Amino acid sequence: MKRLILTSSSGFSLTRSGLAEAVIQFAFRFVWGPYLHHSKLEAYFGVRADQGPGDHWSDWSPWGRWSPAVRARKNLSFIEYCEIFAVIELWFDPDPNDQLELIFLLDFFHAHPETAAKLRLRFIAFDLLIMRPDEIPEPEDVPAVDVTTAELETGRVSWQAYRASTPQPCFDLLSKNLSALPLLRPALLALMEEIPGYRTGLGATEMRLLELVAGRHTHPLELTHPGRLGTGIFSEIEMPLLIEGLAHGPEPALAGLERARGMAKENHAGRHAAYMRSRLSLTELGENVLAHKEDFSRYNPIDRWWGGTHLTNNNLWRWHPALMKP
Repeated sequence: MKRLILTSSSGFSLTRSGLAEAVIQFAFRFVWGPYLHHSKLEAYFGVRADQGPGDHWSDWSPWGRWSPAVRARKNLSFIEYCEIFAVIELWFDPDPNDQLELIFLLDFFHAHPETAAKLRLRFIAFDLLIMRPDEIPEPEDVPAVDVTTAELETGRVSWQAYRASTPQPCFDLLSKNLSALPLLRPALLALMEEIPGYRTGLGATEMRLLELVAGRHTHPLELTHPGRLGTGIFSEIEMPLLIEGLAHGPEPALAGLERARGMAKENHAGRHAAYMRSRLSLTELGENVLAHKEDFSRYNPIDRWWGGTHLTNNNLWRWHPALMKP
C-alpha cells in the first residue's frame, strides 16, 4: 500500500522518517499577507509549466529520497500525482498556520471527491518543527480518522470564512460545531486575538512584544524567535516586520531600531546587521499603549491582512475579546 504524507513546512522531519513513499510539504503562510490569487493557486496545483521557484507543489519535496516511479510524476498536476497512492495522510500540528493549511487543503479536496476518499487525518498533538525523524511516533501511535464529509465540510466552511473580506464569518464559526477538526478552534481563537485590540489598536503578539521590551528583553534578535518568548503565531521572517511596524511609524511605540529604518525587507543581511547593533526601549506612546491608556492606531497607519480582511485605519476591526466592527 503506497502512502503519501501531506504536511506543512514544520514537517521536514517526516521526509526523513521512512513513514511513507513520499512526503509533500506546503509552505503557505496564511497568517501573514493577502490571500493568494486564484490564478496563482491554479498554477500551483497544475501541471509544471513556467512557474517560478516555490510556485509549484512539487518544489517542496526532497525528490532524491523517493523511488524513480514517484519522482517521475513530479511535473504532473497535484491531483494526477496523487493517483498512485492508496492512502493520503494529513499531518498538521496545532500551530495556527498549520491548521490554516489543513483547512485550505480540505477545501481543495472538497472539489475532488475521488482523491478525497483516500484521505486520512492524523491528530498531531506535538510540535512537528522540533521533532527529529527518530522521535516521530509510528503511525499506529498517532490517532487518526478517515476523512469524511464532516471533515471536508468543516474544512471548506472554515477556509471560506477565513478568506472572507471581514473577520465576522470566522467569529461566527466559534459558535459552531467544529469537533470534526478538534485542533481548529484553539487556532482560530489565537488568530482572533491578533485582530487589533479595542483599547490599544495592536494585536496580541504586538502587545507581547511591548511587554517583553518592558521586561528588559531589549535585543531585537531575541524577539524574532517565535515560541521562545510566548509569541508563537508568526515566523522568524514575520516577527521583524511586526517589530519594525512598532518602531518605524510616525509615532513609534519602540525606540532603538533606527538603523534598520528604510531598509527593504529583502535585505536580510543589512537588517540582521542593524538588529545586531540595536537595543530596544519603549517610547512614551509604547508605555501608554502597554498600559491601555493610548491607541497605537490613532498615531500610526495600520496596513496589514488578517485572512481575507485588509485591516487599515478606515477598516479597523477590533477584538475585545468579542469582535467589533470598524
